[in-house]
Amino acid sequence: MNLRLAGAAAALAVIALLAACAPRTADDSTEPSSSPTTSETDDPDATESPSPSPTPTIAPIALPTDCRAILSSDVLAQLEGVPLNDAAFGPSGVGSDGTLTCIWGDPGADTTGLTTTISKMNRGPALDMLNALADDEGFSCFTPDGGTRCEKTWQNEQYPVTDGRTLFWRQDVLIDTRYSNLAPAGYTSAIVASLFD
Repeated sequence: MNLRLAGAAAALAVIALLAACAPRTADDSTEPSSSPTTSETDDPDATESPSPSPTPTIAPIALPTDCRAILSSDVLAQLEGVPLNDAAFGPSGVGSDGTLTCIWGDPGADTTGLTTTISKMNRGPALDMLNALADDEGFSCFTPDGGTRCEKTWQNEQYPVTDGRTLFWRQDVLIDTRYSNLAPAGYTSAIVASLFD
């Protein structure tokens, strides 16, 4: 009889030992697991990506509305006596989209004149255009005054005078000047200073 009890006790011990070694199921939650687990809610900052620091914003540049106000007194003195925005040259002044067109020239002259258009243009299209002028048309480009400037001069095909074009882009504003036999010193720089300084 003692042998049977001893055998039964040994069998129970083996069953208890096997039960202790069996894997735990999702319902066996009475004892904490010995292996550490992480929860998405343990540390909310650990799973969130850091928010970017605020980028300083630059106020957009307003397009000018007055062709004389954007020039220095020195440049205006060089243009003394040259008519501005004569109707014979077509539309000028402020356009419906805010673009300012300034046409300096005497309608009675054969070739002497200067036309500046100041408009909005985003960075991508502006730089594509300036790069094309440099690559395909021989413009010289450089980066003064925080912007990009491209320029070129050539001999007029009909008259013994110099023609040219100067462009300046900065902060989504394009200053585009075409001229023939009329190139006041410091003209584009005066406009840049008026708009951006």
